[in-house]
Amino acid sequence: MERLTDTELLRQFVDDCRIRGLTHHTIRCYRGQIRIFRDFLNKHNRHFYDVDKDILKEFIRYLRNQREVSQKRIENYFSSLSSFYDFLTYEDIVDKNMVLQVRKRYLRRYKKDNNCGSHRKLVSVDEMANFINLISDIRDKAVALLLAKTGIRRGELISIDANDIDWQEMSIRLKPKAKRSNLTVFFDNETAYILRKWLSKRESVAKGDCKALFVSYQYGTRLKRSGVYHPFISWAERAGLHDPDSDRLEDHFTPHCCRHWFTTHLRRAGMPREYIKELRGDARTEAMDIYHHIDREELKKSYLAHIPQLGVE
Repeated sequence: MERLTDTELLRQFVDDCRIRGLTHHTIRCYRGQIRIFRDFLNKHNRHFYDVDKDILKEFIRYLRNQREVSQKRIENYFSSLSSFYDFLTYEDIVDKNMVLQVRKRYLRRYKKDNNCGSHRKLVSVDEMANFINLISDIRDKAVALLLAKTGIRRGELISIDANDIDWQEMSIRLKPKAKRSNLTVFFDNETAYILRKWLSKRESVAKGDCKALFVSYQYGTRLKRSGVYHPFISWAERAGLHDPDSDRLEDHFTPHCCRHWFTTHLRRAGMPREYIKELRGDARTEAMDIYHHIDREELKKSYLAHIPQLGVE
């Protein structure tokens, strides 16, 4: 078999990821991390074909000591590499996925010993209210509030267009995503109040042809994932909810924590489990889920009755 270049192998892997239906974000992360590994190999006069456990151990040292990557990020790198070498093994390009052994010995043990019992951070209703009201920038406040009040994911939020909002029904129509079933989410009066304030400012920020609900201050175009993440954790750090120097999951308050907050506090408020699953857009996998249809008006009434109020100013 002709020996392909590292660049060609990576291109074929990306094509394979698309065939498998992986999301654009996942593919982008895989490609970026594997490129860093490729550059590391080049400095050691190695190629993807030549990888063994010693060079993988050296890569862990490189990530930790030179790039100063957190343990969690190192685990992410090796998840990407494991997927890549699964592909190379499947295509008979290499004989064995060496990443699995190294990953099991040097990364999974750390996770077991040091993160046992670790959970995503959950804040109280009062803490969420203090956090939202601390945010002085109206766009960032609207972003955080919408994440908390709808439980949508970051990728779903940045895909929303301004005309996806139905003000009469107080709902938002989300774009189809691989992980989401139900595409309609609701919002309450205090969320509507903040969204309207943001839309008033948006008119002076967005470029003329931009349809996005949330836009970049710098470019006037659709906000990217990083444009949500970095302001969010900056405000969270000011509120004392986020510790960027900690490796413990429970010390980090990120946009995804809002989805956890949304789910937990709706359950604590007494909302039926099937209604929460519908609002979260969870996949319908069981026959009862597929054939059971929840009345839209009942769902909205239940949402408005159970969603925590934060006294947003």
